[in-house]
Amino acid sequence: MKEYELFVPLRYNDGSTVESRKIERIGERLLDQFGGVTFFPQPNEGSWKMGHVTFHDEIVIFRVLTSNARVARRFFRQLKADLKEDLRQEEILIVEKDAEVL
Repeated sequence: MKEYELFVPLRYNDGSTVESRKIERIGERLLDQFGGVTFFPQPNEGSWKMGHVTFHDEIVIFRVLTSNARVARRFFRQLKADLKEDLRQEEILIVEKDAEVL
């Protein structure tokens, strides 16, 4: 079993707010693909450094579980490319973890 977390920015790089409908569509797309999704709507802050510059971003997190990592990776590669373009981002963070359901 694999767990995937998708970190979605709430602002475009110019500082304007990502439309809530775009966030909703991401959840719908995940639900359609995996049959279930967990959404953490409370804003979280992420920070990272590039050289001597620190960037800050507000994000929300989506989580899905699947037993088919090969199909999930293919789906997330395409989703990442789509989100980078749609949300005008240089990068979108997606984390894959081993998971065991009890």
